Amino acid sequence: MVERGTSRPGSTALALLVAVTFFMENLDATVITTAIPQMAREFMVSPVALNIGVSAYLLAVAVGIPLSGWLAGRYGVRTIFSAAILLFTFASVLCGLSDNLALFTTSRVLQGIGGALMVPVGRMAVLRVTEKKDMIKTIAFITWPGLIAPVLGPLLGGIIVTYGHWPWIFWLNIPLGILAVIASQYLVPQFSQDTVRPFDILGYLFTAGGCTALIVALEWLGQGYISAGATLFIAGIICCWLAWRHSLRHPHPLLPFSVLKIATFRDAAIGGALFRASINAIPFLLPLLFQLCFGWSAAQAGSMVLWVFAGNLAMKPATTWLMKKWGFKHLLIVNGIISLLSILCCLPLTPALGYYAIAAILFIGGLSRSLQFSCYNSLSFADIPQNMMSDASILFSIFFQFSMSVGVAIAALSMRVSMQWHEHRVPQQIDINVAFASVAMMVLLSLFNSWGMEKRAGHEVLVK
Repeated sequence: MVERGTSRPGSTALALLVAVTFFMENLDATVITTAIPQMAREFMVSPVALNIGVSAYLLAVAVGIPLSGWLAGRYGVRTIFSAAILLFTFASVLCGLSDNLALFTTSRVLQGIGGALMVPVGRMAVLRVTEKKDMIKTIAFITWPGLIAPVLGPLLGGIIVTYGHWPWIFWLNIPLGILAVIASQYLVPQFSQDTVRPFDILGYLFTAGGCTALIVALEWLGQGYISAGATLFIAGIICCWLAWRHSLRHPHPLLPFSVLKIATFRDAAIGGALFRASINAIPFLLPLLFQLCFGWSAAQAGSMVLWVFAGNLAMKPATTWLMKKWGFKHLLIVNGIISLLSILCCLPLTPALGYYAIAAILFIGGLSRSLQFSCYNSLSFADIPQNMMSDASILFSIFFQFSMSVGVAIAALSMRVSMQWHEHRVPQQIDINVAFASVAMMVLLSLFNSWGMEKRAGHEVLVK
């Protein structure tokens, strides 16, 4: 299989463009959290029901990602990247025009498909023009906007909801999308393949079916459909297993699960998925806690969550030094414990605790969150050969987005179960605390995964 492409642009400019699209995708995954109460009133549904707007978006991204590599190889990286941005922007307009939950959810699915093609294809282009010695810096440059977007999302959404109307949350994507499309024509190489492998229909159906079944099962279980939810959950597990088996047997699988044979990639994919699932639920839970339990406005709630972003910023200058000083395994374990404690500290939060005490807890959580993300993202591609970068990028994106969808779904499921147990119609603090505890358990599981890593995992990329 031979690649053809145009001359390579500056890797920094290309990485910046991909970082912007990554920011757009992840911002829209969480920006509606502070707008949920207002949107629920206009759609005449429960605030918890709006969780489907978050989960449907993330699920569509996870289901659409397997198509990205094949489409890029068939039609060219620049073509698919530009088309994805246009689809994402158009779907954003539809989201803003929605007047009921069904139309909004459909628009979010369409928006998620655009995001599914946008970021993996962009990352694929960047990895192909990046040398191994620059891998940590480049990956951090691309993924950092995706790290801060979920934190800025609640603040931006809160300001828009407090001083404007929620549709502007989505209409802000229009100018960014137009500028990104124009820039892509100059910066993105038109990589494609002279020989395009056949589209693996069966592999895609197994993967899409498994992802969809698992997320819908969590939704049904949370709504009290125990029998149907459990059945669908088992079906999802079976589909995922079939996708795994099919990938290992097919000569040209759509999803290259064979990349998981590389230990560092496997450890980072599994441990990172568990960690991201838990951490991504925090920006969903905190605005609900601050607005529904503390009685704060959407703008107040969003500004408090901004302390997590401040922690992300403060940690950034020390991230590379810490990784090289202590190594991936030691850092993932110690910092993972700090992340776990920062989530557990959210359980006793009350307005009486005081502004600065709450801000300190969120700031420390932001510090550990930023460092842990950087470790997992850098470790993922530490030992990947250049000829496998595209396959690794696709699979990494699957784990990344699906884990975030699962995290929000599990948090909402835990909250719903607690609400039913306590017979609450609106979430109370005890219900939100149950959700915090459930996502903390996922961080604990990621720690067990880190404990089993090789002592010198990813050492090669740290000494370059």
